[in-house]
Formats: sequence, structure tokens, C-alpha cells
Amino acid sequence: MNQLRYRLSSSISKMTEEMSNSGLQQSSAAAATSKSKSRWTWPSLLRWIPTSTDHIISAEKRLLSLVKTPYVQEQVNIGSGPPGSKIRWFRSTSNEPRFINTVTFDSKEGSPTLVMVHGYAASQGFFFRNFDALASRFKIIAIDQLGWGGSSRPDFTCKSTEETEAWFIDSFEEWRKAKNISKFILLGHSFGGYVASKYALKHPEHVQHLILVGPAGFTSEDSQSEWLTRFRATWKGAIANHFWESNFTPQKLVRGLGPWGPDLVRRYTTARFGAYSTGNVLNEDESRLLTDYTYHTLAAKASGELCLKYIFSFGAFARMPLLLSASEWKVPTTFIYGEQDWMNYQGAQEARKSMKVPCEIIRVPQGGHFVFIDNPTGFHSAMLYACRRFLSPDPDNEPFPEGLTSA
Repeated sequence: MNQLRYRLSSSISKMTEEMSNSGLQQSSAAAATSKSKSRWTWPSLLRWIPTSTDHIISAEKRLLSLVKTPYVQEQVNIGSGPPGSKIRWFRSTSNEPRFINTVTFDSKEGSPTLVMVHGYAASQGFFFRNFDALASRFKIIAIDQLGWGGSSRPDFTCKSTEETEAWFIDSFEEWRKAKNISKFILLGHSFGGYVASKYALKHPEHVQHLILVGPAGFTSEDSQSEWLTRFRATWKGAIANHFWESNFTPQKLVRGLGPWGPDLVRRYTTARFGAYSTGNVLNEDESRLLTDYTYHTLAAKASGELCLKYIFSFGAFARMPLLLSASEWKVPTTFIYGEQDWMNYQGAQEARKSMKVPCEIIRVPQGGHFVFIDNPTGFHSAMLYACRRFLSPDPDNEPFPEGLTSA
């Protein structure tokens, strides 16, 4: 039950109450695409779902106002395709281009490039507590995956696991080409870890090091718990499984609640990163801005979220587990888990047995699935150690950070 409950609640944790100042002007880069993406005409208070593309970018800017490091936000054009294109993420009723929302932070010349990819039901702003610390050592580029956050939200037309994986992997590769980045460290959280791993398997020549934070997708349905097996055999389990296979996402619930959706999100995020936080509790401003941001990113048009049933079976077990590809790994990898993460680090231990490249597993205390929010200091220590060969003049003698655990 914990796996299902946390998977769904992790998704719901990205929503928010409407902010009175949500009418801030969208950035000029995003404005170029807002006309095609934003179809709202009524004032916010008169809408059933009080959000829009403009609201997402404005909420992002408010959240990132907490970050001291200067940054540039841009909509990176990853191309367009004609109606009926065989490329799933191009397929639409028009040949409009697709865009990946991207933020790039100022860095010292020569710093290694770190690309950060968010998880399911999240967006790049979830790393807001990490940008300052990491930007002091890396050139940080964070993106919203296609169909999430401030990126384009094409109609999701994938009908298989293979097509769904291609949606994320190929659109990310087009983004890399558009940004002209040849080599980088790639970090993925949760579902973003799954995408990052699949990308590194397909394009290892571009990934210098892979960092997987609480990654999803390393275990298969065959490894499900005895409790889940029994639950699926009950009428409640059958109903829950039906909802899963019908692609009923937590975001649909938020949209269905209309103007009451923001309050639901506020209640959850206040609890998850407040009363029930496993580490550093968000302060009032952080909580308010994160709640606002996550509501707008999740209440917008359904797109990337519809990948869920094609990538995972009921209970969040991968249909094409990464464990089966471990022997094909070509990129040195570091796994980072919060000690209270519901994602099981033992899946990474099993994968390591088959890997032919260097692999480390680091556990961070006082951290759950969002370890980078729960314990940012511990997470940053894990990151610097994981990337020591890019940062230290003597990486082989770099001491293991105090307080962390090597699994």
C-alpha cells in the first residue's frame, strides 16, 4: 500500500491555491509560444480551472525569485512536424513547433554542465532549493520535460511502452541538439531517472555521468509485495487497478475540482513538506510559492502525465524494468536515495551486480523521495562526491561525506 499511496500522493504534491498576484507578465521567450498554447479568455476567478500557460511561467518566476543565482529562462524550439507525422510528439492537427521550457543558471567558466530532469507530476522548479549550491560548482540547466510544466503540451497519442519512451527520449535528444550540448552530467529524479537512464542507454556518447535520484523503474511486477498481490485480488484492488488502466491520474482529480483544486493542493503540500516532512521544513514563503507553482503546472492541459499506464503497471512497477538492461550500461552511475525514500534502493543494488561500469549507491539521512527538498545540505554533499572526478584535483582520495551512507 505504501508504494501506491506514495506514488499517488507524490503526484498530488504538485498543485496549489490560486495566487492573487498570478497575473504577472510572462517572460518574452515564453510569450512567443503562448498564443498557440493558451486558449483562456476569461479572468482567472471566472474559470473552472484557474490556470493558463501564462500562469505557469509567472508562478515559475515567483518560485525562482527565492534563488539568488541569476538565470535565463527560454523556450527551446525542438522542431515541428506535419499532421499525421510518425513522430508521436509531433503528431497534431497542425505543424506548430514544440518547445522545452529551460532555465540556465550563471556559472564559472569551465564548470561541468549538469542537466537536471524532474520526475512524474513535477517540474524543474522543484529543484529550487538546490540551484544556488549546485550553480557554484556546475553549469546548471534544468528543463521541463515535454508535456510538463511550461513546456509544450501536445496531445498524447502514444499507445505502447516503446512509443511512450520514445516521446521523452527523442524529444530530449532534439532539445540537446537545439542547445548544442555535446557532453554533460545527467541527473534524473524518480520518473525523470527512468527517462535519464533510457536516454543514457540510447545516447551514451553524450552522458559523462548519470545521477539517479530515487529513480523509478528498476523493479518489475514480478517483485511486487505479497500485500499488493493480495490487495489486487480484492474488489477494492480491482477498482484501483481499473482506474490505473483507464489512465486516471491525480491531475484529473485536481482539474475536476475546478476552483477548489488549489486548496486541495495547498493542504497536501503543507502536510508533505511541513508537518510530515522528513527533513528541513519549508518556510512560509517556500511553501506558498511551491504550492502555487505546482498547482498551475499540474492543472494545465493533460499531456505528458498520460504516460503513466504505459510505463508502469498498477503499483508503479516498470513494464520494461531497467534492471533487465543493467548489463548494457555504458555510463558511470551514482544512485542517491533518501533514507526514508519509498523507492527501494535494493533495486539499484541488484542492477549494480550486472553493471560493467562504476556504480555507487548513496543514502542521505532525513530525506524521503524528495530528498533534495527534505535535506538539501545532505543532497548537495552526495552530489559533490558523486561528481568528484569532475570537481576535485584528487578524486581518488576524496573522503566519503560524513553523515551519508554508502549502500
